Amino acid sequence: MKKLLISTAVAATAMAGGAFADGHAVSACLITKTDTNPFFVKMKEGATAKAEELGVTLKTYAGKVDGDHETQVQAIETCIADGAKGILLTASDTSSIVTSVKQARDAGLLVIALDTPLEPIDAADATFATDNFLAGELIGSWAAATLGDAAADAKIGMLDLAISQPTVGVLRDQGFLQGFGIDLGDPNKWGDEDDPRIVGNDVTAGNEEGGRRAMENLLAKDPGINVVYTINEPAAAGAYEALKSIGRENDVLIVSVDGGCPGVQNVADGVIGATSQQYPLLMASLGVEAIAAWAKDGTKPENTPGKSFFDTGVSLVTDKPADGVESISVQEGTDRCWG
Repeated sequence: MKKLLISTAVAATAMAGGAFADGHAVSACLITKTDTNPFFVKMKEGATAKAEELGVTLKTYAGKVDGDHETQVQAIETCIADGAKGILLTASDTSSIVTSVKQARDAGLLVIALDTPLEPIDAADATFATDNFLAGELIGSWAAATLGDAAADAKIGMLDLAISQPTVGVLRDQGFLQGFGIDLGDPNKWGDEDDPRIVGNDVTAGNEEGGRRAMENLLAKDPGINVVYTINEPAAAGAYEALKSIGRENDVLIVSVDGGCPGVQNVADGVIGATSQQYPLLMASLGVEAIAAWAKDGTKPENTPGKSFFDTGVSLVTDKPADGVESISVQEGTDRCWG
């Protein structure tokens, strides 16, 4: 009778969440770029909650800073050695990490890229992400529509992520430019455009200090910058502080991507004009579900029809809607931030 009860309990757990495979508990890994950026904090929150719900053992790892590739490689090696069933990964270096990802997949792990596609995208088993090009396009279209005729004479500062040009940074940058009405060079990289409205590109490492420094560098190049694209909201906050230090915080249009609760508040406060909101908690929770399903019966997640990834959605957040650009209010963005 005791054996029967144990078997029944195991079977019930497997049916409820796929948390057991062949009688063994399922373990999974979440590897993010950092553990301090609010975006990745929310991602960890989503993964942890879903793992607890499904009975999956989750181990989390993060780089010391955005761009810390070696720590992520070490984390993948640890996950393989620990017998994890799957890895959720936001890669700092989207091409160099591919060799380690292949090792994990060859060892039988399901590898899902979160938010940041690998190069090539099919180096991972699946990608759960915002349509980052669309996210950039939305803020670019909004900025151009907000400026109206003045967009033709804009002076634009581009605050990107890293010199290595990870896919997420390229997609957002190029989407913004296309949305603003600027012809792209090679859409697979940033910085090769020849439109005179672009003052220049600088990198921020996706944090506030980097945003401040990059903004100062571009202002030294042209103090007349009046539009600023930023890779994310921490970088936008830094750019704002640099502008504020010279008394220009009220006459420069800053746009960004992420839609975290602090970022949405910055839209409300006028720090950011508009931001494209993505949903990292959803990405991570769906990722844990996918690993549980893989452990249970070998099922792999499917892409959104017509796309090479599973699209977790994006919404433009602003309280200054522009004609022809779909958006949601700051209140709605606050209600939905990173859910």
